[in-house]
This record gives sequence, C-alpha cells and structure tokens, in this order.
Amino acid sequence: MNQAMRTVLAASAAVYTAYGPLPAAAARLKNWASPPRGGGEKVLFLTFDDGPDPAYTPQLLDLLAGHHIRASFFVVGEFAAAYPDLVERAAGEGHLIGLHSCSHRCALLMGPGATRGDIARSAEILQVLGLSAGYYRAPWGLVNLSMQGELARRGMQAVFWDVMAEDWRGDTTPQIIAGKLLRRVRSGSVVCLHDGRGKNGAPARTIEALRSVLPVWEKEGYRFLRIDES
Repeated sequence: MNQAMRTVLAASAAVYTAYGPLPAAAARLKNWASPPRGGGEKVLFLTFDDGPDPAYTPQLLDLLAGHHIRASFFVVGEFAAAYPDLVERAAGEGHLIGLHSCSHRCALLMGPGATRGDIARSAEILQVLGLSAGYYRAPWGLVNLSMQGELARRGMQAVFWDVMAEDWRGDTTPQIIAGKLLRRVRSGSVVCLHDGRGKNGAPARTIEALRSVLPVWEKEGYRFLRIDES
C-alpha cells in the first residue's frame, strides 16, 4: 500500500469516527454523567423498545394496566405500521409513544441521507396514527451527527437509559432478569426493556420478570412516570 492510499484511508477513518463513533460515545457519556431524573423522588421510568409485537405487547399492556402504571414505548416504525391498533391502544391507555427508528438499523452504518429518511418515515407513520413524535431512542443507543442534527431540527429529544437487564438474550430467564432489575435500579432510573424482537421469545421472559418485580417496587414505594413527566 502506497503513502497516498494510506493517507486516504486515514482521512476516511477520521471522518467516519467524527461522524459516528465519537458522537455516539459522547452522547452516552453525557447521559451517564447526567443527574437522575425525577428530582430525587422515588420514581422509576419504565421504557420498552422494539415493539409493538402482537404476541407480547398486549400482555404487557394488560400487566401495566393491572398496576395502574404508565410507561414509555419506543416503537419501530415498520412494526407500528403493521400493528397500528397496538400503538393506538398503548397511547389510549396513557403511555408515551416515542420512536425507535423505522427499520432498526444501526446509526453507525447509515449515511446522512439514510439517517434522515429513516427518521422521517418513522415520524410519518406516527402522524398517520394521530401521534406526534417528541422522543427518540436510537437502536443500541448509537447516534451519528446526522441523527443529532435531524432530531434537533424536528424538536425531538434523544432518550437513553440507566438500567438494562439484557432481557433480549436467548439464554436468560425471568429470574435472572428480575434479579438484575432489583439490584440495578435506584431512584430516577430509566429502565430499558423490550416488548418485541429478542431471541427465543425473549419478551415473554421480560413480562414474567415484571410480574414478580412490580409488586416489590411498589412495596418499596416507587412511583412510575413517563419520560415526559421527569
């Protein structure tokens, strides 16, 4: 490889790093360094990604309704278009509906045009359902410069998380998920769980874990808020 080629590759790597990995790392660090939501009150913010799913989202909505809990759902646009009744039900029951991209692609592999188009398509899907998109969670929490610019232009807020229980894994159990949730939360935690995708029917294990965890959190005095109530 000659020097000219090395220079081109080095420049390309620098541009890519500045466009994707660097903004992604900076956004995550900023989130981790931010004070907990909720103003010090004993509250939790339950959030769910990757839905809606016709097999699991109704079960989750039933569970939340039974505990009078309002949560935040970050929906994949393509799934929302396929199952609009589930999105409408969630919104009608008082849950916040945010976006989780249109096709669940990684921002580090998307150029500016693809990034803007993905956000636009997902926002349009919610508009058809009479909903506005004010909050956005990037798949895997990874952003790029174009995504940050487009969200700012649309007045949308990027939402990350404080607690993850790896509930998407195919080799986990409801007991393991429940244990992680009970150990990891603190007042003001934003808890990221999933009501779609995952391996080997993962959302079913998430729902089962919540059946045991929610009563414990309630007994401990936690209240549950939507992201926009922080």
